[in-house]
Amino acid sequence: MPELEITRCVSDADHEAWRQVRIQVLPYERTQSLAELREGDTPDRLLLLARVDGVVVGHGLAQRSDLAGGGSVIPRVLEAHRRQGIGTALLERLTQHVADLGLPVLRAGADDDGALAFAHRFGFEEVNREVEQTYRIAGPVPQAPAPDGVEVVTAQERPGLWEASYERFGLEALSDFAVDTPLDVSPERWARDWLADPMFLALDDGEVVGCAGLGRDPDQPTRAENGLTAVRRDWRGRGLAVHLKLRALAWAAEHGIDEVYTWTQDGNAAMRALNTRLGYATTRVGVQLARPVSG
Repeated sequence: MPELEITRCVSDADHEAWRQVRIQVLPYERTQSLAELREGDTPDRLLLLARVDGVVVGHGLAQRSDLAGGGSVIPRVLEAHRRQGIGTALLERLTQHVADLGLPVLRAGADDDGALAFAHRFGFEEVNREVEQTYRIAGPVPQAPAPDGVEVVTAQERPGLWEASYERFGLEALSDFAVDTPLDVSPERWARDWLADPMFLALDDGEVVGCAGLGRDPDQPTRAENGLTAVRRDWRGRGLAVHLKLRALAWAAEHGIDEVYTWTQDGNAAMRALNTRLGYATTRVGVQLARPVSG
């Protein structure tokens, strides 16, 4: 009888195996590089590998969610090994980790019918939706002028500027997400998880009032994912978001990227409309789910 073994990721080889499962299950999404994955190692995060007779067949992730009071759980199993109880075993371990963190709500996501059916079987219910929109680069990207008085730099050019933006800019940007529960992102997670490379920052008198970034796919270098695009409320309606987004797309074009995709909350009609106006096409819908840890 096949033997299932679930172990915690410890070595670089473990983390690379974890990456490869995600790449196979989600080939259309950017997967963090090995360095990025190791950089995110914290006591709150659990990365698991599932092996059958020594062969990696799935993985799992559990960590504190950016949504207040929640813990994210992500069990994934390679297609050829599904419906054998592996996902269930992973989910049990991940749920226990969230319970050990003292968090009352499990958070999960699904962007295909199989994943959605699995989640429903374990009591998860839909709470939010996200829309994926994709921009295909076929030539020079048109540009729009920045509002008067705005200086645009990258966070990489000004070390410390992104971290310093948390109180005045970051908290406001995070509070505007169209989700069922407010985000609760610490300064440390803002600095580590929300900074794209490059991240274009719009400055007014040296203070961040807008941002737009890109995360290049380390495994498919002609693809990238949009990072956070946000504008401080007192600067909205002046064309700053358009300028920053086009600036990021132009950088992509100049660096050999031909596809940029972004995920936007279904309730954020303004950003989805802006993306559509710039030429993004809707390509996929993701369902966000939740249930009590004790459910």
